[in-house]
Amino acid sequence: MVEFLQFTLSGVSFGMIYAAVALSLVLIWRGTRLLNYAQGGMAMITTYIAIEVIYHTGSYWAGFVVALVAGILLGAVCQLTIIRPTMNKPPLNGVIVTIGLLVLLEGLAGIFFGGQFRSFPTAFSVTGLRIGGTPLGVSRFDIFVIAAVLVTTLVLATAFRYTSAGLRMRAAAFNATIARLSGIRVARVLTVGWALAGLLGALAGVLVSPSTFLYPNSMDTIFVFGFTAAVIGGLDSPAGAVVGGLLLGVALSYAGGYLGSQGSDLTALVALGILVVVLMFRPNGIFSGARVRRV
Repeated sequence: MVEFLQFTLSGVSFGMIYAAVALSLVLIWRGTRLLNYAQGGMAMITTYIAIEVIYHTGSYWAGFVVALVAGILLGAVCQLTIIRPTMNKPPLNGVIVTIGLLVLLEGLAGIFFGGQFRSFPTAFSVTGLRIGGTPLGVSRFDIFVIAAVLVTTLVLATAFRYTSAGLRMRAAAFNATIARLSGIRVARVLTVGWALAGLLGALAGVLVSPSTFLYPNSMDTIFVFGFTAAVIGGLDSPAGAVVGGLLLGVALSYAGGYLGSQGSDLTALVALGILVVVLMFRPNGIFSGARVRRV
C-alpha cells in the first residue's frame, strides 16, 4: 500500500506536466486544426532563457517569470511570422513548418547554449516528504509542480468560461467562419491561443527540467508523452488533456515502479499500449463529444 501511494503521487506530479503540454496542443488544435510539433522545442528554448536569468540574477523566481513571459512572446511571434502564412493552405504545409521550426529551435539551442547536459535548479527541496516514518514518494517541489499546473489550468478555464476574451476564443474554435461574421477578429484570437500555448509549454519545461536535465533535445520525450495524453483525452477537450495527462503519468509511474529496471525501459511501450486501448473504444479520445450532422 505504501508503494502504491508513492507511485501514485509521483505519477500525478509527472502527469500534471504531461497535462500542461497536452493542454498547449489542444489550445492550438481547437483553433487551427494544426498539431504544433515544435511545442517541445519552444518549451526548451524558454527553459534555457530561464536558466540564464537564474544564473545571472541568482533568483529562481525571476527565471520562472521570465520563462513564462518568453513563452507567451515566442508563441505569439511564431504564429504571426511562421504559422499565419500557412493558413488556408494545404494542411501538410503547417505540419512541415512546425517540424522545421522544431529543427531550427533545437539547432539554435545547440549553437547558443551548447549541447551538454545542464542541471536546472528547483524552487523547493527535492527531499522526499514523510508522514511519521512513512515516505510519500514526493517532495515539496513535486507539490509545487502539481499546484502550479493546477492553478494555471483553473485560471485559464475560468478565463475561457467567464470572460469576453474567452468567449471569443471558444467561438473561433467552434466555427471560425461564423465567428468572423459575428465581428470577431479570428486571426488575433488565434495569436492569443498560440501565446497561451507558449506559456503552458514554458511552464512544463521549467517544471520538468530539474528531473530530466536540460539539453537541446530534452523536451522531445516530454512532448511525445504530452501528445499521447492529448490524444487519449481528446484533442478537442481541454479537460480531456488534463485527465489524459494524469492517467498517463500515473500509469507510467506504476509501470516504472512495479516492473523494476525493465519498467523504465518500457515506458514508451506502455504509453503506446494505453493509447491503442483507448482509441479502440474511443477513437476520438475519452472526452470526445458526439458529432452531430444536420441534413
